[in-house]
Amino acid sequence: MTPTQRLPESQTAPLAEQVVDLIPALRAFARRFTLDPSDADDLVQETLVRALRSLDSFHPGTSLKSWLFTILRNTFCTQYRKKAREGPGVTDCVSQYLTVAAGQEWSVAESEFRKALLRLSDDQQQILIMVAGFGFSYEEAAVVMDCAIGTIKSRLNRAREALAEEMGGNPLRQ
Repeated sequence: MTPTQRLPESQTAPLAEQVVDLIPALRAFARRFTLDPSDADDLVQETLVRALRSLDSFHPGTSLKSWLFTILRNTFCTQYRKKAREGPGVTDCVSQYLTVAAGQEWSVAESEFRKALLRLSDDQQQILIMVAGFGFSYEEAAVVMDCAIGTIKSRLNRAREALAEEMGGNPLRQ
């Protein structure tokens, strides 16, 4: 068969099955090129698309595995050159856009929250900021405050109720 001739459809079907059998070997080979397993899977997928699209140009008598590995390597090199050419900081990069400022409602709510928090006692402010603001666990807060966990829980509950009342809402308990 000359290099310009194509395989008939009846011969490409068994080759497609052989390609499927070689997927684990392709994945293992792709992982040598990339550190991220999902990138390796993407590379294998792109390789399979390219190979199956041009399966009729495969030359019988040559190694299908070598042919697929060559396609994978060439696909990786093409993608690598493309990424190097584009590089970070392209003009349409999403990272260049500024975040959207909070709406007026959020600014007002934050201002009201700060004022209500400042009207609480120092102990209530401290426990709310420690647990709700900084994410301390009850155990960590108990160590810092040098008291029992149950004390932390009750102080926090009272502080939340006081904050809800200060914000003009109903207390948490009904």
